[in-house]
Amino acid sequence: MDIIKLSAREMRKKLKLKEISSRDIVEAHLNRIGEMENKINAFITLTEEEALKAADRVDEKIKNGEELGPLAGIPIGIKDNIMTNGIRTTCASKMLENFIPPYDATVVEKIKKADGIILGKSNMDEFAMGSSTETSYFGPTKNPMDLERVPGGSSGGSAAAVRAHEVALSLGSDTGGSIRQPASFCGVVGIKPTYGLVSRYGLASMANSLDQIGVLGRDVLDAALMLGVISGYDVKDSTSMDIEDIDYLEGLVKDIKGMKIGLPKEYFDLKVDSAIKEKITRAIRIFETLGAEIEEISLPNTIYGLATYHIISTSEISSNMARYDGIRYGYRGKDYETLDELYINTRSEAFGEEVKRRIMMGTYSLSSGYADEYYKKALKVRTLIKNDFDKAFEKYDIILSPTSATLPFKLGEKSNDPLAMYNSDIFTASVNLAGLCAISIPCGYSEGLPVGLQIIGDRFKELNILKAAYAFEKHLSIGGETNAL
Repeated sequence: MDIIKLSAREMRKKLKLKEISSRDIVEAHLNRIGEMENKINAFITLTEEEALKAADRVDEKIKNGEELGPLAGIPIGIKDNIMTNGIRTTCASKMLENFIPPYDATVVEKIKKADGIILGKSNMDEFAMGSSTETSYFGPTKNPMDLERVPGGSSGGSAAAVRAHEVALSLGSDTGGSIRQPASFCGVVGIKPTYGLVSRYGLASMANSLDQIGVLGRDVLDAALMLGVISGYDVKDSTSMDIEDIDYLEGLVKDIKGMKIGLPKEYFDLKVDSAIKEKITRAIRIFETLGAEIEEISLPNTIYGLATYHIISTSEISSNMARYDGIRYGYRGKDYETLDELYINTRSEAFGEEVKRRIMMGTYSLSSGYADEYYKKALKVRTLIKNDFDKAFEKYDIILSPTSATLPFKLGEKSNDPLAMYNSDIFTASVNLAGLCAISIPCGYSEGLPVGLQIIGDRFKELNILKAAYAFEKHLSIGGETNAL
């Protein structure tokens, strides 16, 4: 039995049946990490000792006949912008190279309570600013499917670790597509939940009104299992919503016959790689085969989504990054005589180029004389984008689109072209602006590279996108197409 090839659910089942131990599971994955890390660089910090101790505690619970949590024995990666008590949390930046939080993020607390095993902190774009995981201070992550290509970003380490079987599940954060695009590039499942469904307490903020913690897994059921664990109201997060708990796994047994699906003509008019168009068209036909009702719809203001996103996100970045001043925590610049010199030296030396670029863009958008022209106008367009989606969801259950306009690109290909890199979010950013839920699932391969299908749902309608994703995945599996898409 190859433990690392098991799904998270299979691991837990075999654990309960005492066919394997939690230590067996963890050791198998640590061995896999040892084999793969020099190739892909998916992790910044590993927690071998803590993981083995946690595994032994799970095994002890089994021995004593105690009830196991839903993630018992399952190896998990945590994106390195999510706080972990006593474990280095760097945000992939020199600024926080040696920062050790004194507390756990709420999602980490929930994983531990569910008996999940944390194997380490995954690599990412610096402060989550990027679409390729090339801006990390600790070096780029490489795509396990092609080591010459990027895994996407900013949650590239989390996606790559799942794809490479280093962990069964991982957490990422998604501000404009940072879970879904890496999921697409690495051929895994990535869920961006509704804003407010999952606590943001303990997430190092990039853009507060857009950030959301989510899940990456190898199949829909595993991802749904993880989402069920981390979701729910948190009094420590003022953006958390108190809604009824839903058993996502239980809800996936139903078919999708009669489900109403919208295809936004504005998305399909955009320039998209021909191989991606082909696979998305095929996916649409599969949904028709499954009994869904599909119609073309219009989201007229989403053409402004990318520009709106970058104005709002960089404005919030400019505000959030002001806390890294060399005084309270993190890196402190050298050779200063005045307070101004301390600020300048600290930020110049410890921030990478992309972080500096976005701070400057946001500062410009918020500056006197320009705030009305840019930031306030962007907020108004954000409302129009939200209204377009609201109107669509009055009639349709889900909306389909590509996740990315391109296949995974080569390392260094877009490093010197920020605008080309920003276009990576063209299908995903509007979802964050509107606070919706969305999932990216594999829907095919072109020349060995994966293509992702994005399924968008209304706020707190995660069950709709999961049902659709699971029905699609199950259809491919039944047809023997899972590995030959």
